Amino acid sequence: MVGNINRIKDSDKGIQLPGGIVTMRSFIQPVTRIVIASFFVVVGVLHFLDPDPFLRIMPSALPWHLELVYISGFFEILGGVGLLVGFARKWAAWGLIALLAAVYPANINMLVNEIYLEGMSEDKWLLWGRMPLQFVLAFGVCWVGGIWPFGDDKESAA
Repeated sequence: MVGNINRIKDSDKGIQLPGGIVTMRSFIQPVTRIVIASFFVVVGVLHFLDPDPFLRIMPSALPWHLELVYISGFFEILGGVGLLVGFARKWAAWGLIALLAAVYPANINMLVNEIYLEGMSEDKWLLWGRMPLQFVLAFGVCWVGGIWPFGDDKESAA
């Protein structure tokens, strides 16, 4: 019985592989980082290839709609790539958090004016659902960028 308890405790510490111990965090965080970085790069590229959806959700009070779409797309690409580069990771995460805050008014505009993207079901709950998803994405950026909630991430220097 004692041997089984020790195995359970050891398994919580990770799995011993030839390259070292693999923990859930040491596996999930890099995979999540790649997913989030890829998301930002793809969406950033879409700002250039098909800016129309981004133009549709832009609040009318803002000037230079197309230019702002291109600028935000550029910084999404830059931030996504930066998340994958160790020395730039924290800077990229902070930049993406600032970008998410800057584009949040577009989500509010979608909700208030009931703007649906092409192919999107016209259910208002989908517009409401986008609102907290931005915060989930921001949390993910903070986590994979090593800025929060776990403090200094040793991988960030890698």
